[in-house]
Amino acid sequence: MSQDSAAATEAVRKLSGRRRREVVAVLLFSGGPIFESSIPLSVFGIDRQDAGVPRYRLLVCGGEDGPLRTTGGLELTTPYGLEAISRAGTVVVPAWRSITSPPPAEALDALRRAHEEGARIVGLCTGAFVLAAAGLLDGRPATTHWMYAPTLAKRYPSVHVDPRELFVDDGDVLTSAGTAAGIDLCLHIVRTDHGTEAAGALARRLVVPPRRSGGQERYLDRSLPEEIGSDPLAEVVAWALEHLHEQFDVETLAARAYMSRRTFDRRFRSLTGSAPLQWLITQRVLQAQRLLETSDYSVDEVAGRCGFRSPVALRGHFRRQLGSSPAAYRAAYRARRPQAGGLDPVATAVETAVPAQGMSASRRAGATVTPSGSPAASATGLGPGQPEHGKPSSDVYATGRPTLPGQRSAP
Repeated sequence: MSQDSAAATEAVRKLSGRRRREVVAVLLFSGGPIFESSIPLSVFGIDRQDAGVPRYRLLVCGGEDGPLRTTGGLELTTPYGLEAISRAGTVVVPAWRSITSPPPAEALDALRRAHEEGARIVGLCTGAFVLAAAGLLDGRPATTHWMYAPTLAKRYPSVHVDPRELFVDDGDVLTSAGTAAGIDLCLHIVRTDHGTEAAGALARRLVVPPRRSGGQERYLDRSLPEEIGSDPLAEVVAWALEHLHEQFDVETLAARAYMSRRTFDRRFRSLTGSAPLQWLITQRVLQAQRLLETSDYSVDEVAGRCGFRSPVALRGHFRRQLGSSPAAYRAAYRARRPQAGGLDPVATAVETAVPAQGMSASRRAGATVTPSGSPAASATGLGPGQPEHGKPSSDVYATGRPTLPGQRSAP
């Protein structure tokens, strides 16, 4: 029996007698976006047995008094309230209206009880904030929309936030990135419950890939949380973004902030949810993407203009973040660029570069960084204890990417 199968068997064994895994409760709140809310309703609420998709029973529950007002001023009423969650073996929170507002205490209590009784709890996009507020993500890996990941990490420091993943499966608690990644996670749930053929049949009905390649890295921009704007580190961050073409390291940034490296690391992580070296490498890869898309510079020239010490370092970090080589990324981007509404160029490149394989990931705080001298360091052509620019550091970009792109599964 595989580790995943053993974990699934244990989860079923813990499920309370009055709960059934195929009964899915979707918890809706006022102010929630309609798209994210509709994803689990479509996946779990429509009978597609004629296409080979096993049927789920859907309970649409209001997390607070209705009617619920959603995107565009639509008003919704739900057939069930929080009491219906007591019958569900799977509870989905598709989104939360505001990452700065606390969810209703009654809804958080219902989620905690469901989890204690063995229910599988799922947070799509900003729904992760509801799960975190309930304490269900403490000590666990999780993801959310890349734009909100720093805020989630800052507000809930015990959550191991990885903004690179499309979704994270930690056994009985699952989270996804923004919007369409909710479809990826729902398909994964069907695949876990009923196998690859059922998930493939559902994907064909939804006209989506059964498994999307890559993670969120391709969508990241240079944004940082708004609260950093008034912080003294804002000037240092702005300087770094303007000088990515130069070879500097985190020690340089710490010196510009008049801080020790240790203090700078702590302050930077508290503001952004990311280690400074990880953030710096991500920004350089993003800059490389832009140059590959908009210029005719060779890969060697792109590496130099993005502050990488060598093309080998660029290729290693680029492949870890995007699952593709710089040359393949550029070729796919240019091949698809003239076709309005065509396929995702990065996904096309990744599909040819990365085989879809099973994978597992351990639950650990260091999901996004590894010790110096690890395979991550050797993959970039650096020796033990050497980060990108040759200075000793304990932060090296992660090697622990799942072998199936865009997904991290429970051990």
